[in-house]
Amino acid sequence: MDSLILFSIILFWLFLLTSFINLYKYKTQHRVLKNHLNEAVYTRLGYQSKKKENAVSKTIKILGRYAEDFSHIGERINFMSESQDVEILLKKAGNPYTVTVSQFQGFKIVFAILGVIISLFYIVLGMPLANISIILFPLFGFGIPIIYIRSQAKKRQQQLRRDLPDFLDTVSISLQAGAGLDGAIKETIFHFEGPLHEEFLRLMHEIELGVPRERAYEDLLVRNDNPDFQSFIKSLIQGIKLGVPVANTFKVQAEEIRKVSIEQVKEKAAKASPKVTLITSLLIAPLVMMMILGLLLLNMLYGESNLLQFF
Repeated sequence: MDSLILFSIILFWLFLLTSFINLYKYKTQHRVLKNHLNEAVYTRLGYQSKKKENAVSKTIKILGRYAEDFSHIGERINFMSESQDVEILLKKAGNPYTVTVSQFQGFKIVFAILGVIISLFYIVLGMPLANISIILFPLFGFGIPIIYIRSQAKKRQQQLRRDLPDFLDTVSISLQAGAGLDGAIKETIFHFEGPLHEEFLRLMHEIELGVPRERAYEDLLVRNDNPDFQSFIKSLIQGIKLGVPVANTFKVQAEEIRKVSIEQVKEKAAKASPKVTLITSLLIAPLVMMMILGLLLLNMLYGESNLLQFF
């Protein structure tokens, strides 16, 4: 009987050890398979594994719960932030932090309330200009979401234009090699990051889901107001309708955008010279003259043969 109990205990620990080993192997293979799917499948389809939330995104997520409660107030106080304009701005900015229009309207009030709270701390601590902060901080908090979304939209459109010539050249080479338009775009977008990747990936997904091609291109134009990008999409639509070789369209558009970029750089350089001259004339030159006069004055007062010797 004792030997049977001992044998049972040994079998129990043996099976337990075997189960832990198999569990470890399962976890290892599961992690390897998951990484393989993320790299080989999701990346090819344009989906990305969820990134860890940073402090800003977590804060926005927490404040978003309260923003929904104040959205109706924000919609009434729509100074420079009407719902239609906000919806367009969110599309142009790439919908950062997946903020909806109602949440955006509520964020204005939430940040204004935070401005009031911070200004009260200023008053209690007796900070300089504390009495003015009770007015300035809420106004500044109200304007933070508006300023941020406008700057993000402008930055995104500039990045879209900056990456467009290289994208067009790559697609043009694929088309000249015999690839179809959709296939060339699909293969090219995975070599780019940022708004260009997101916009054309969404375009391809909409076409695959059955959205008419012209409608998908029109939505792409609505989401982006960069003149060069819109010119390219319109010429692409026109080329498809008229049967013009699309490869030539891509190549010509890339060359035109580069020419315009070079001209803009030259124009900025030409405008910079008068600004530098103006700053030099109004700031640097008077400061240098004041330093020279100051040195002369100090030498006259405290030098070896100064004026004080005569008194």
